[in-house]
Amino acid sequence: MTPDARMTTHIGPLSGRSIAIPDVNVPPIPAIGASGVIVNGAGDRDFGAIGSPSRGYPDTRSYARRFGLLLPATNTTMEHELWSLIVSNQAHGALAGVGLHSTIVLTPKPDVSTPAGIEQYKRSFLDGLENAVRTALLAAPQYLILGFSLEHILHGLDQVREAMAPIETYSDLSWATWQDAAPAALRTLGAKRIGLLTPFEEVGNASATKMFEELGYDVVASVGMACGNVQHIAHIPDWAKEKAVLEILATRAHRLDAVVQCGTNMGMLNIIERLESLADVPVVAINPVLLWYALRENGFGDSLAGGGRLLRDF
Repeated sequence: MTPDARMTTHIGPLSGRSIAIPDVNVPPIPAIGASGVIVNGAGDRDFGAIGSPSRGYPDTRSYARRFGLLLPATNTTMEHELWSLIVSNQAHGALAGVGLHSTIVLTPKPDVSTPAGIEQYKRSFLDGLENAVRTALLAAPQYLILGFSLEHILHGLDQVREAMAPIETYSDLSWATWQDAAPAALRTLGAKRIGLLTPFEEVGNASATKMFEELGYDVVASVGMACGNVQHIAHIPDWAKEKAVLEILATRAHRLDAVVQCGTNMGMLNIIERLESLADVPVVAINPVLLWYALRENGFGDSLAGGGRLLRDF
């Protein structure tokens, strides 16, 4: 962010934090070269008001809000799901002018089948995150979304927050992170007893359970799909997710208030509304919830279709 960027500030309704949104339309945008618009090979200084030092034009696509999305290079699901929600909610104007600018975090070693593999993946992701933020800031985003479940590679809430603190400070922007969005969603739903569905192996699943317990939730049951390669998470079939939710997690005996799904490469959008209907509990799925949190914190309050009860009703 440039030091002279104009800012508007408001209090996030979910976080209670001060959120500063940079004005990305500060004049003159677009900045036209000294010659003016090139017409038939020659500069034309009288081409209307474009380039006027007294006005700025908005981004023609992301004119309402420009979100920066940071996600692992191995993730093939999250961007698709977020754009699906944005595009499908255009008709009534709820998300008109909302756009995503995605930046990948290099994760060259996707094997997480062993504790050593998880440690290597953790180092590559955290080492690459600051560089990815530098790249993302080149597009002048107004708010950032972290498309990653840090509890997969970090053990406990303190480690998660410690890892994000310097990144948030460096970016000088507000973030939607899972460790903030998930409890905001559960508070909104009035949920305390939860079941966890993750794509993680034993270590990652235990770390996810620990984070939610430290956030104050009773993790009644959990299912980890034990993917040893993070590229493969996108290939977990919907029937397996449904089996985990309907037959293991959201049983009558567990008396869950919500099912919580971690892992941004594990798509739930195709089945979330079916699951909520059959299980009769809300499904707090990471991808739609991160978008919900980012939107609500930025003042977009309309009901959204296709992402489950939370997005529709709150």
